[in-house]
Amino acid sequence: MADDSKKLYLELQMDELKAALGIEEEDSAREINKAKIAELKEIAAKNNREKNADVAKLYEDAAEYEKELEAFEKELEIITNNKFKEIAGALSKKFPDEARNYSEELKTVLIAGWTEFIEVDKTHPIEQLELIKETDFSDVVEKLSAVYPDHKGDFETDVRRILLKRWENLIAIKKEHIEEEMEEIYIAGLKPSFVKRIYKEFHGIS
Repeated sequence: MADDSKKLYLELQMDELKAALGIEEEDSAREINKAKIAELKEIAAKNNREKNADVAKLYEDAAEYEKELEAFEKELEIITNNKFKEIAGALSKKFPDEARNYSEELKTVLIAGWTEFIEVDKTHPIEQLELIKETDFSDVVEKLSAVYPDHKGDFETDVRRILLKRWENLIAIKKEHIEEEMEEIYIAGLKPSFVKRIYKEFHGIS
């Protein structure tokens, strides 16, 4: 009888030990599963980032063209809506981070346009071009009007026409470039709107 009691006691201890070991094994298995799930998630996230990087790359050129287009449109707005003498200053104020001399840029555009007046249109004398070259951009209209009071037409209108034509051409070219990029994305079998969204998400652009 004592042996039976002892045997029963040992069996109970063994059952308790097995139960304890079972719990530990279960806990261990759970931890292993968690680790595997975390690893799989990390792999999936990495793969997703790599895929997104590939997709985002398709929009890089288009994004650059869109940025340039936006800048040209803002510049055109300033050129159109500001008094002539204030155009260069207004551009510098609007884009303070740009390491650009807007006065010189505008003058370069003006010289090219006036050269076309002389060589192609045959509407203006070459002496006006020489005067423009030696005059600050903001003073060009005033100087031309003073030296050529009998000019048929309006010098400011002439200058603005040159500037508007230049910026409108720049805008048209950028729009063409963007359209070409959209075509390439379509050819790749993707929608531009989807690729743009992935690009913005990948680069953290809101």
